[in-house]
Amino acid sequence: MKEKVYEFLKTIPKGKVVTYGQIAEYLGNKKLARVVGNILHNNPDEYKYPCYKVVDSKGNLSKHFAFGGIEGQKEKLEKDGIIVTNYKVDLTKYQM
Repeated sequence: MKEKVYEFLKTIPKGKVVTYGQIAEYLGNKKLARVVGNILHNNPDEYKYPCYKVVDSKGNLSKHFAFGGIEGQKEKLEKDGIIVTNYKVDLTKYQM
């Protein structure tokens, strides 16, 4: 399952985000969103597998982002051209 999650991350285009639930749905069970979160928290390579592009179902960034915390995630998203307001992304605009 880990490999499928990491491979999915590579399909997210620059300037777009996905939710944990979207990845879980891709895996075949939307109830696996928390499992997806745990897998992402153990991401072995933030550059190969861009987990910063994953937000919660309301567009909120992760307080426990593995690579630099919430500020690190915000910085990476903004480098991709995504506007982050109050540590939240507008899913109507940026969701893949």
